[in-house]
Amino acid sequence: MAKHMFTNDEVHQLVKDENVRFLRLMFTDLFGTIKNVEVSTSQLDKLLDNKIMFDGSSIDGFVRIEESDMYLYPDMSTWMVFPWGAEHGKVARVICEVYTADLKPFDGDPRNNLIRVLENMKKAGFTDFNIGPEPEFFLFKMDEDGKPTTKLNDQGSYFDMAPMDLGENCRRDIVLELENMGFEIEAAHHEVAPGQHEVDFKYASALEAADNIQTFKLVVKTVARKYGLFATFMPKPLPSINGSGMHINMSLFNEKGNAFFDESGELELSDTAYNFLGGLLKHARSFTAITNPIVNSYKRLVPGFEAPVYVAWSGSNRSPLIRVPNSRGVSTRLELRSVDPAANPYLAIAAVLEAGLDGIKNNITPEDSVDRNIYRMGEEEREDNNIDSLPSTLHNALKYLSTDEVIKTAMGPHLYNGFVEAKNLEYDAYRQEVSDWEREQYMEKY
Repeated sequence: MAKHMFTNDEVHQLVKDENVRFLRLMFTDLFGTIKNVEVSTSQLDKLLDNKIMFDGSSIDGFVRIEESDMYLYPDMSTWMVFPWGAEHGKVARVICEVYTADLKPFDGDPRNNLIRVLENMKKAGFTDFNIGPEPEFFLFKMDEDGKPTTKLNDQGSYFDMAPMDLGENCRRDIVLELENMGFEIEAAHHEVAPGQHEVDFKYASALEAADNIQTFKLVVKTVARKYGLFATFMPKPLPSINGSGMHINMSLFNEKGNAFFDESGELELSDTAYNFLGGLLKHARSFTAITNPIVNSYKRLVPGFEAPVYVAWSGSNRSPLIRVPNSRGVSTRLELRSVDPAANPYLAIAAVLEAGLDGIKNNITPEDSVDRNIYRMGEEEREDNNIDSLPSTLHNALKYLSTDEVIKTAMGPHLYNGFVEAKNLEYDAYRQEVSDWEREQYMEKY
């Protein structure tokens, strides 16, 4: 998706030509939830002058009430007109960075944080960090009140078509809407589980990719509702079937091109690629709290449902945490398979980038690749191959995060402290809940 920074004159012309009446000023809170301030186009000049204010104390993870005044600075390369809702004039969105009352980038804005980490990358001698996400989601039927049920919209499986894939029309409309908005869709298909779907869009630079993931989620949910369906990016909405992941394909570039590619290297990977990989493996258990940030994430990270559980890598099989896809040259990349779509993309990308850069800085060499099915190994064999497990709960993941200064630095103190406090409260609330499963197992037995 070409990135073009629209000038003020161009924006005024676009508003006029496309009958834009409302502006949706989008940003993201600590937990990855999209927030927005909607204003009419009468406020366009005020927006372009960075004069739009909002109350930051009302946003999770932002500031206390006595520090509430904040500004929205628009990134005009993200200007986009939504292809729906034109009855009273069209709605355009622009993604904004959050600034404090004294006009400084706000440390608690996840997008600002990713921009900071990308500056660190450039200081290390690299020009771009490209990301190709593969987000999955489920489509559920809604009840008469418009609330989601647990009834899936189909019983299809991997690559099924209609009539088995009853979400085909909805998914096709999602693709068409995304393409109307400038996305380049590479693939769209039914996933392994009933009611589960995947839409893959072309890689982009890290910041743009994070923006794209947020826009993608908004489009999927909007189009699904038109079909009377509810789209969820919850990692594991139902037991006994696969959960939803969001594999992250990543490539690091310098002025010479793809820094992961070396025609003469083992597997045609450069030392930079191996060191980056070493950093990912070293910090994997720590950044899991960020890439898999909710209690439910860990219901997906269990053996037997295709999600990675073990900290290892391979150039051929799909059971380890990190895979090296076959493409080489400019397309050389690493695929991190643990990430799920509940992750805040700005925080997740910042964390994996900082982990990889630490591997390069400290010349970390990864363990040998594991080219057989890890799920069939016994515990002793995994220990012999130095294969660790990912954390089994959010509580354990937060413990690993608390000891890793590299990943804490990737978040910055404001985001880290707010995140850990909120996630500990989330886990405590979960720990105190008594589930239907427990009642069914224990009520009559004890």
